[in-house]
Amino acid sequence: MLHKFKKFDLSIFVILVLFMVFSTFLVYSATLHDPKIEFNLEKTIIIYVLSLIAFFAACLFDYRMLVKASPYLYILGVILLVAVWKFGIERYGARGWFSLPGGLDFQPVELFKLILIITLAAYIARRKGESLELLRDVIPIGVIVLIPFLLVVIQPDLGNAIIFISILIGMYWIGNVRLIYVLGGIVIVVGGLYLFLYLFQTYHDPITAYFESKKLGHWVERINTFVNPDEASMDSKWQVMNSMRAIGSGGLTGEGYLAGTSIHSNFIPVAYTDAIFVVVGEEFGFVGASLLLLMYFVLIYRMILISIYSNNYSGSYIIIGIVSMLVFQIFENVGMMIGIMPLTGITLPFISYGGTSLLINMLAMGLVMSIRMHDDVPLEEA
Repeated sequence: MLHKFKKFDLSIFVILVLFMVFSTFLVYSATLHDPKIEFNLEKTIIIYVLSLIAFFAACLFDYRMLVKASPYLYILGVILLVAVWKFGIERYGARGWFSLPGGLDFQPVELFKLILIITLAAYIARRKGESLELLRDVIPIGVIVLIPFLLVVIQPDLGNAIIFISILIGMYWIGNVRLIYVLGGIVIVVGGLYLFLYLFQTYHDPITAYFESKKLGHWVERINTFVNPDEASMDSKWQVMNSMRAIGSGGLTGEGYLAGTSIHSNFIPVAYTDAIFVVVGEEFGFVGASLLLLMYFVLIYRMILISIYSNNYSGSYIIIGIVSMLVFQIFENVGMMIGIMPLTGITLPFISYGGTSLLINMLAMGLVMSIRMHDDVPLEEA
């Protein structure tokens, strides 16, 4: 078993540990002057220990066994999404969590991201690098993503549902989809967005009334903030305006650790989760934010290298799926805090507070390491 660690990528592990250390300090700072939130160091350490155990367990586990079991994993994941919609607990306006003993919560959609990546990789790997066919591949792959997408939308959790689409796009790309299908997809997406914006602005009042009747008024407010910032209500613009002000106040080197003002004055809601990047910008400035993004870049770069040198199609595809998921989450989370992307509930990977998110991301990184460590090992010997 120990011989497998000869191919262990130490740089990835070091970056993950640095993320954990950085996250601990940031979450502590974000919750220091928030009377509603109490930073629990013991719980944080437990989550980190469990995440590291999951990481090393995934490293030693042969990923090809998961690829073979992907249809069953997909069915299990869909069952969990249905179950949490019917029997889960509600947080932040979405019914998407199971309450576990010990005060821990489990969010099935986080696990399903990884399941979806494995399922799509297994499906596309059958083509062995050949171009995807429309009826045999492109449409069935779209249906595989559409089912969980709809189940998550009705929770309602639009942010995580969009991540499924980012994974789909990444898997289409690595699956060598034909250019004609790409152009067709672009036309459909652009046309759909134009139609959506036209209908949203033309029938704004009826749409607002409908969503408010379904207790989804915050969706309309977030769209307004991005599409019509001048007409959006002050409440809807509150977080984005203060996030940009807080990041801007950090300047080049930041105001210093624990010296932020906007965060500690409770101007930024849930700063320890979705808005953790605001803490980075305010307290460590442009330099700190750039170093964080550089760490993400190195992590993604190392993952892509592993994908390129993998001898197995499914292994390469899994890594690209994980890269697609992480890149979109990073871009969306940072983008919404500086006003260039719509406001969603997407967290910053490895940095935002959240047990399920961290655990699944560490499992994903363990899966990447498993691909590197088992690539040259026959399945029956693993």
